[in-house]
Amino acid sequence: MRLRVLALAALLPLAACGKHASPPVTEGVTDAMIANPPEGEWLTYGGDHGEQRFSGLTQINDQNVGQLGLTWSADLETARGQEATPLMHDGVLYVSTAWSMVKAFDAKTGALKWSYDPKVPRDTLVRACCDAVNRGVALYGDKVYVGTLDGRLVALDQKTGKVAFEKVVVPDQQNYTITGAPRVVKGKILLGSGGAEYKARGYLAAYDPQTGDELWKFHTVPGNPADGFENKAMEEAAKTWGNSKWWELGGGGTVWDSITYDPATNLVFFGTGNAEPWNPSANGRAGDSLYTSSIVAVDADTGEYKWHFQETPEDRWDYDSDAQITVADIDVNGQKRHVVLHAPKNAYFYVLDAKTGEFLSAKPFAPQTWTTGIDPKTGRPTINPEAKYEQTGKPFLALPGAGGAHSWQPMSYSPKSGLVYIPANLAAMPYMAAKDWKASDIGFQTGMDGATVAAPADKAVREGAKAATTGALIAWDPVKQQEAWRVTHTGPWNGGTLATAGNVVFQGNADGYFVAYSADKGTKLWSFPTQTGVIAAPMTYMVDGEQYVAILVGWGGVWDIATGVVAKKSAAAQNVSRLLVFKIGGKGQLPPMKPLAALPLDPPAFTGTPEQVARGANNFARYCSVCHGDAALGGALNPDLRHSAYIAAPEGIRAVVIDGVLMQSEHPKGMVSFKSVFKPEDVEDIRQYLVKRANEDKALGDK
Repeated sequence: MRLRVLALAALLPLAACGKHASPPVTEGVTDAMIANPPEGEWLTYGGDHGEQRFSGLTQINDQNVGQLGLTWSADLETARGQEATPLMHDGVLYVSTAWSMVKAFDAKTGALKWSYDPKVPRDTLVRACCDAVNRGVALYGDKVYVGTLDGRLVALDQKTGKVAFEKVVVPDQQNYTITGAPRVVKGKILLGSGGAEYKARGYLAAYDPQTGDELWKFHTVPGNPADGFENKAMEEAAKTWGNSKWWELGGGGTVWDSITYDPATNLVFFGTGNAEPWNPSANGRAGDSLYTSSIVAVDADTGEYKWHFQETPEDRWDYDSDAQITVADIDVNGQKRHVVLHAPKNAYFYVLDAKTGEFLSAKPFAPQTWTTGIDPKTGRPTINPEAKYEQTGKPFLALPGAGGAHSWQPMSYSPKSGLVYIPANLAAMPYMAAKDWKASDIGFQTGMDGATVAAPADKAVREGAKAATTGALIAWDPVKQQEAWRVTHTGPWNGGTLATAGNVVFQGNADGYFVAYSADKGTKLWSFPTQTGVIAAPMTYMVDGEQYVAILVGWGGVWDIATGVVAKKSAAAQNVSRLLVFKIGGKGQLPPMKPLAALPLDPPAFTGTPEQVARGANNFARYCSVCHGDAALGGALNPDLRHSAYIAAPEGIRAVVIDGVLMQSEHPKGMVSFKSVFKPEDVEDIRQYLVKRANEDKALGDK
């Protein structure tokens, strides 16, 4: 009888969803292979379950990496940011590109085996905070899995690229997107979503690899208490949101990237996004707002809550915890501990016990101004009173900004050197709470006043902002909780890292170079000009006795489209999307770089009123700046509206913004209609603001 009860109990989590999992695969890429990859293969996003991004291959090492050369490359048809890490199995390289496309190449020769386009509607960009990016695929059995920007889970045949199944897995296709790579855990496909700037409720879900059916789901924030709570964890979390009606905006806490499985504890660790809205006063949010900006651990079989650690309570700065989570065994106070290592946006490096979530230590790896310190026993921050901008009513210049001291770009950990290699952003951002803010049907729902803190048309201010905005590759000692060495970069938003047993760390940078450093000292050993900024992370593999290093290049992401004057701080802020593959003695060359035209600003004369400009600035900051840049200073990917012919034509700009004319062509451009929030007079206000901005910058001599 007791055995029968135990068996029934084991089935309950699956029965709750009404689905039973398919049996684990026994051919192709198996669970055992993912846990212990065959030498030379890269089978999952982070290289292994622990997401260490460390390779034991040594054919390429600190003695011969200077002989590395391009062996083949492949141009991509998507001119957006490229963020994916390729996977390699059985001599085939699988990679996703922007717009969630998937390609398979012969890993040795570069011959294209197949290509798949999910045909994501281009108007999906209106709900994608940070470009049309995708970070990678998953391999399991004989299939390739990709999450698409518009919220589908798609399974493809590894040999042909033909669709095995596809399912919409997000709650709705108005507020959610998927940009992260799926992970395979014990015969299940794990995937979350983005959307915490919109009206999304965060979750991590497990899906059947043969059907796409949902097996379990853990929500990261509670829903409407009137509907009851899914579990005790949600009931407890609801006590931390004050008297607000947080569920009306979803709550945020999205799991848009970090998912790590730990076989030693049978736990899945995942990071959660910011609370929604950013500005707590916009909806009366108060308290810690669990489980946002946290690491959460759940049982891998059932999705049952086990523990959490909140890194940024009361998050009002977009300091989400979705940066990659790494599992390792390190010395802590003289004892070997099985730990979680994390460097989230908030600039602190955390060490937690993997089994219990016990806080062990935290130290800042980058400058920060949002706290006055961390409690050494609990890990809870003491928040700087000035950082609570919604309470002071004043702007707050925060370090780091919303881009984070470390964002999604993966770090790596070398058990050989004992160091973690962090792609760090050293950049501030001003925050200001909006007054009398109300939610709308489209665009960001953050409750922020972006117009007041937008970059002014002042050359000294702009040059000062650019000078203060940099980036770095930081080698961090997690045992000593201190920096071992660093390489300073021109600007932020540099690529992820790869560490190898050959004492090499690889990183691409926003300046347009792929670089190898010695892992122990940070000495530059080799570099290759990529002709474009690099934001993705490299990987390495071996075929027929030769080691290769592969990386996607192609500038983009949120830094380019939203940060205005500092978007082009680095030298290679243009997009040339390619897959590059290197080996010792490679003799390949890239084609000559096409020249970029430097267009002068030639706007019409300003004929509006200060009142129109003020209204237009507010609407532009709320609805437009996320794609067209702070203060209308565009990056490299999206149109710089100061140059647009539409700002000279009231009818033309209305046709775009209200009528959605750009979505009515055979090849939609992605600019959707904003008629649900804008009236013609609102569009005219924005036009006058853009004309004013273009004339201001022309007076500065800008191009």
